[in-house]
Amino acid sequence: MPVRPLSKEAEEMEGEAESGAELNGEGEESEEEQSGSQSETEEESSEMDEQDCEQRRIECLDEMSDLEKQFSELKEKQENTRNTPEKSHRRETDTCSECGKSHTGVKPYCQCHPCACKGNTAVPKKQGWRLFKERLSQVKAKLEEVATGKATEYIDPLAVLQNNMKIRIEVAGIYRGFCMEVIKNRNDCELQGAKQHLESEKLLLFDKMQSELLERIQRLEEDRQSIDISSEWWDDELRSKRNRRKWDPFRPEKKKRAPLVAGPYIVYMLRDLDILEDWTAIKKAKAAVSPQKRKSDVVLKAEKQQYSARCEDGRLYYEGECFWKGQSIVVEIKDEAPCHAVITAISTGEVWLRRDDGSKTKLYVSQLQKGKYAVKSI
Repeated sequence: MPVRPLSKEAEEMEGEAESGAELNGEGEESEEEQSGSQSETEEESSEMDEQDCEQRRIECLDEMSDLEKQFSELKEKQENTRNTPEKSHRRETDTCSECGKSHTGVKPYCQCHPCACKGNTAVPKKQGWRLFKERLSQVKAKLEEVATGKATEYIDPLAVLQNNMKIRIEVAGIYRGFCMEVIKNRNDCELQGAKQHLESEKLLLFDKMQSELLERIQRLEEDRQSIDISSEWWDDELRSKRNRRKWDPFRPEKKKRAPLVAGPYIVYMLRDLDILEDWTAIKKAKAAVSPQKRKSDVVLKAEKQQYSARCEDGRLYYEGECFWKGQSIVVEIKDEAPCHAVITAISTGEVWLRRDDGSKTKLYVSQLQKGKYAVKSI
């Protein structure tokens, strides 16, 4: 069939439709490039949340609305061109390339469109409207998909975000497990160190007490041996004197005279050996009585202690309260104003403090027990 060339109005409409399609294509390409770049940034940052996803969805809706406005403007433009009066047409005789006949009449279209001799003037308009409607239906379908959350531009980044979320949750769980294991190992190390320190302190105290007791035993043995030696020496000397007196034939025997007592004198009728034995017995009795005296002294000291204070495991226990290193306290001194201080060190029998002015003070546990100093927590 011969094809008539289309008019200039149809050409303009088709050009506008093609330009709109190109604009739409460029919009889609730009949209795809933006979505690709956004997806890459989302994968690199891995910190996008649902709020960012919602913002991107709103941006997609805005772009779709812009495209819809462009198509509406295109539609209005086509209607305006339809309502404008046609240009003056020139009448001329021309031979149709399709049918081979010469026609004299109106030629509103150019030679690239179908021939106008067949009366096919409405074909380009129908094609442009069909393309416009198809594109408009595609845009509306895309808008509905975006509104319902089924669009690929929304589902793909959402899937990436969900995958990143799962990975981060797994990593956080593994990290939490490692942290718990580290804390448990650290606690075990501290407990083991405290036990080893306690055992070493026990051994040192045992060795110290053992050495003191051995020294005491050695001194007592030396005292006992010296007492035995002196008693034997006295015994030998007395025996030698008696033997001399007894076997000396040239020495006349002297008669014992009765002692003249003129006042309240005490006459000891014991021998020197008996006196030495009594002296050793008295000394042993004193040694046996001394531990009891020491125990009584300890009891008296305990009675003198007005306040309970002790140091255990690097902590100070005073009147039912517990104080530790680095704690801020208030120190009360007799006949002086109380002052603030910080505990810097705690040993078995003393506590080191640092006052507000920077000076350091040492408190003994015995001073706290006697009431010379008092400690309170802030």
